[in-house]
Amino acid sequence: MADFCSSCKKQITNLKGTARLSCPGCGKVDFIRCMGCRANAVRYVCHECGFSGPN
Repeated sequence: MADFCSSCKKQITNLKGTARLSCPGCGKVDFIRCMGCRANAVRYVCHECGFSGPN
């Protein structure tokens, strides 16, 4: 199964510099971030609790 960036929706399976983290607000949702979105601090939003980051 392919993984996609939570912000830009780009397929990131096996790409360097990606990160997976649990929602800091609720811990129920995992975010996957590509290197580009991490470097540019592109926003993501949790569909469970509404938390948005990066802060």
